[in-house]
Amino acid sequence: MVLNNPLPFGPITAPAEVSAMRIGVVKESDQETRVAIVPSSLRKLTKSGFEVVVESGAGLTSSHDDQAYIDAGASIGTREEALSCPHVLSVGFPGVDGMAKGTNLVCVADPFRHPDRVKACMDAGITLMSMDMIPRRLSRAQSMDVNSSQDNLAGYKAVLLGAAHVPKGIPMMTTSAGTVRPAKIVVMGSGVAGLQAIATAKRLGAVVYASDVRKSAAEQIESVGGRFIEVDGMDDFEDASGYAKPLTPEFIQKVNDTVCGVAEDADIIVTTARIFGRPAPITVPASAVANFKRGAVIVDMNADVGGNCESTAAGEIVTTDNGVIVVGTSNLPGTLATTASMLYSNNLTTFMCSLVNEGEVVVSEEDDILVGAPEGSDFHVPGMGGVLICKDGAVHPKQTRLSEVVA
Repeated sequence: MVLNNPLPFGPITAPAEVSAMRIGVVKESDQETRVAIVPSSLRKLTKSGFEVVVESGAGLTSSHDDQAYIDAGASIGTREEALSCPHVLSVGFPGVDGMAKGTNLVCVADPFRHPDRVKACMDAGITLMSMDMIPRRLSRAQSMDVNSSQDNLAGYKAVLLGAAHVPKGIPMMTTSAGTVRPAKIVVMGSGVAGLQAIATAKRLGAVVYASDVRKSAAEQIESVGGRFIEVDGMDDFEDASGYAKPLTPEFIQKVNDTVCGVAEDADIIVTTARIFGRPAPITVPASAVANFKRGAVIVDMNADVGGNCESTAAGEIVTTDNGVIVVGTSNLPGTLATTASMLYSNNLTTFMCSLVNEGEVVVSEEDDILVGAPEGSDFHVPGMGGVLICKDGAVHPKQTRLSEVVA
């Protein structure tokens, strides 16, 4: 049953007819601490005409209890009631059990790595909108870009984890007992996560070196206080979507040798290299780890997709034979659940409100966020659509790259 400002004589039972503007927010799996919608987002959603049903306990791991949702205007219900809503919002993929045909599911489905999720939605007739597929170069998409909002926090937390495990201070300190030299931190990759890692390390007082396969990143690295590590023969290895391109084995080896050489005397090494829809590339081979100094800390930000370091164990912190500490914490944004949930909720709220037209949710083929920029546009990416993955039992026709994977 659904609870909304419960009275002393018992809960209010939801009507049999479900409103077409009802959103269900489900509780995540035990491995996920974030929640899709936080109480502060309810005012905007309600103003757009939505009713929100939150599964009981969904916000507890991100510091939001049921009463906070009730006070903000939501209803508290069971998982079944949340899943029965026409629009279901979550962080991770919740499965399709309990959802009716035609339900709009909005989450981070990671469809290229998990095509089975797309197939499940197709078989159940569920419309899947995966927020990690946002066409991030569109200016209108920036306020809905869950990749950027979560990666930013992950980069920040990665440096804090490194600082917590390294057996020395980070900033330069001049004391009566002597001078402490600043720590040296190397950040491998300078996307959203990398830039935040560089900025955080710099604020802590470290000397920061950073690399990227995109030559254009040098100016960005220097703007946040890093020193760019240039590799001979470097070009702008960036695809039309704004992600790093897969590299040749020869160039990967060259980058590894150069950057790992700089990192040999580093105190903290943060790896951020992530290729969209593919396993993480190895940027720190075991042979390089063997040359790192004892007590150095490697924070692998991509432990959940294979890891950038050959010595990484997903979800674990291990120490190598030569005393290097390798942090393989998965779901870094989830370690900052309150802030990460707030930003994710803002992204989803903006997205859901953008779909409302004259009091109804409209999944329009004219919406670039849903289907990608049209052919001929500077932002068009061949073979890629937008967040709309499948509808009416079929992959969206613009998602030709994904169709090959799903097939």
